[in-house]
Amino acid sequence: MKKLSCLIIFLSLASSSLAVDPSNQPIYESFLKCFSNQTCTAPNKLCDVVLPQSSASFTPTLRAYIRNARYNTSTSPKPLIVIAARSEAHVQATVLCTKSLNFQLKTRSGGHDYDGVSYISNRPYFVLDMSYLRNITVDMADGGGSAWVGAGATLGEVYYSIWQKSKSHGFPAGVCPTVGAGGHISGGGYGNMIRKYGLSVDYVTDAKIVDVNGRILDRKSMGEDLFWAIGGGGGASFGVILAFKIKLVAVPPTVTVFRVEKTLEENALDMVHKWQFVAPKTSPDLFMRLLLQPKTMNTTQTVRASVVALFLGRQSDLLSLLGKEFPELGLRTENCTEMTWIQSVMWWANSDNATLIKPEILLDREPDSASFLKRKSDYVETEISKEGLGFLFTKLMETGKLGLVFNPYGGIMCQVPTTKTPFPHRKRLFKVQHSMNWKDAGIEAENSFMEKTRSFYSYMAPFVTKNPRHTYLNYRDLEIGTNSHGPNSYREAEVYGRKYFGENFDRLVKVKTAVDPENFFRDEQSEVDATAWLAGPEGMGGLFILCWCKQGIMLLSLTPLQLEIFSLSYSELVCFADKSYVGMEDALLEG
Repeated sequence: MKKLSCLIIFLSLASSSLAVDPSNQPIYESFLKCFSNQTCTAPNKLCDVVLPQSSASFTPTLRAYIRNARYNTSTSPKPLIVIAARSEAHVQATVLCTKSLNFQLKTRSGGHDYDGVSYISNRPYFVLDMSYLRNITVDMADGGGSAWVGAGATLGEVYYSIWQKSKSHGFPAGVCPTVGAGGHISGGGYGNMIRKYGLSVDYVTDAKIVDVNGRILDRKSMGEDLFWAIGGGGGASFGVILAFKIKLVAVPPTVTVFRVEKTLEENALDMVHKWQFVAPKTSPDLFMRLLLQPKTMNTTQTVRASVVALFLGRQSDLLSLLGKEFPELGLRTENCTEMTWIQSVMWWANSDNATLIKPEILLDREPDSASFLKRKSDYVETEISKEGLGFLFTKLMETGKLGLVFNPYGGIMCQVPTTKTPFPHRKRLFKVQHSMNWKDAGIEAENSFMEKTRSFYSYMAPFVTKNPRHTYLNYRDLEIGTNSHGPNSYREAEVYGRKYFGENFDRLVKVKTAVDPENFFRDEQSEVDATAWLAGPEGMGGLFILCWCKQGIMLLSLTPLQLEIFSLSYSELVCFADKSYVGMEDALLEG
C-alpha cells in the first residue's frame, strides 16, 4: 500500500487581482466598467443591455418572464442589475464581472421556474436574462435532422422552426410553448412523446456553455462528465447554457388526440384505477395524461377525472387498441380528432381550434395572465389501490382547488439505464404533479393555499416513493430543502439532491467540484453544491490538501466526496474548517 504525505492548510480563495471593492464606487458603475472592458464596448452603448433599477427598461424586462404571480409583487426581492444579453460575449462578461464583484448570478431563460429560483434571491444578486439568445438553426441534412437551439428560445419557437423545415419531424419536449428551452432541456425535459422517444436530453448531441472562467465550451472541450451533468442536472449549477444541439425525431403524417372526462358519479374511480395498469404499459405510440380536479356540480362535490391523450397514428388504430385494453375509458369516435403533429402541439397548448389556426401562434411569448401558484411532484412505482384512490378523492374534495396531473412512463423510458443522464426516475410507473392556482392577492390567501398544498402532499405520502421521496427537478420545490451555503452546505444539498437525482447525485457533486470549486454558480437549491464546508457563505476560504507524490506537488480541494480517497470521514476533518482553528496538520494517509 502506497503512502501519501499530505499537508492540510487553510487557504483563502480570494484573488485580490480580480476582486472589485464595491464600497469604492457604486455597484452599477463598477459592473458597467468591467462589462465595457470585457466586451470592448463603450458604456453608452450598453444602456439596453446592462439595466440598473433606475433604468426605464428594468421593470418591464424583469417582469416579462416572471410566470408566477407570487414573485411579481412590490415586496418581491429585486436584482440590483438585469443583464439583457444580446450576444455570447455579453454572457461571458456577465459571468466574469459578477464574479469580480462577488455577487450572486441568476440565469433565466423562459422564467417558468415554479419557485422563482431563476430570478429571485434573498441575497444581493444580478439576473442574466437569456431571452434574446433565441436563435434556432435547423439542418435537415445532418443525420436525419438536427437543430442548434439558443437557451433563450421557447419550445413553441423550437417546434415552429422544425415545422418550417420538415412536416415529418418533431422534438420530444414539453407541451407549454412559452417554456424556455435552456432550463427545460438542462433539467431533463419531457412531453407527450416521452413513452415513444424518452426525455428531451436523450436527443442532445452537443452544447455550448460559458464556464466559471468565462470560456465558451462545447461538448469536446467541456468533456463528457460536464456534458452529462448539464443534460438533466440543471445547467445553472455548472455554468450558463448558451445553446443545445438536438437531434430531431420522426412524426407520422397523421396523429390523433382525444379528451375524455368522467366524474365520480360516472365511475371515475374505476377508470382511474384501471388507467394505472394501462397507461404505462400500452403502446409507446400512446401517451395518456390523467387530470384529477375537485368540482362542484349542482351543489354536489365530486372529482372530475380527465384523460388527455396523443396517439402517433390514426384514430381507427387507437379505437381498436383502447377498446381491448381500456374499455373503462369508453372512448368513442366523436372523442377523437385526427390532425398533423404541429396541430397537436397547438391543441395541447389549449387551442381547441388547432386545425383552423396557423402555427405562427407558437411564436407568441406572452402566456395567459400569470396566477399565483404552487407546484409539488411525486413518483409512483406501485399502483394505488381503489381504497387509496378513494381516500385521495375525498381529500381532493376537502382541499378544494388543488388538482393532480398523472404523467405515465413506460415505453422506452423503462429501457434506458437510470445513469444515462442525471434524471433517475425512468423506471417509475408515473409522475404526479400537485397543482395549486389561485387569483387572490395577499399574504393571507397565499398562506391558506400553501398550507392546503402541504396538507395534501402529506396525504399523498403513503402512495409514492420513499427514502427518499423522489421529485422532478423541473418542478422546482423549495419546500423539500434549501441551501444556506454555510458549513453544512453539502449535507443540505444532499437532502434535496437525493430526491431530485437519486444515486446520480454523487457524480454530479464530483463534476461540480471539478468545474466550479469556488461555488460561484449557486442558488437556494444548488443541487450539486460540492464545496460544503470548503467555502463559506461568501465563497471565501477553504481547505486544501497539499500532496507530495511521484508526479510532483498537487493541490487538491478537500470536499466530502473526495475524503473517501483518503479513507477519512467528514466528521474526522470537519473540525479543520472551523474558523476557530487556523493552522496546519501533518498527516500520513493511506493512498
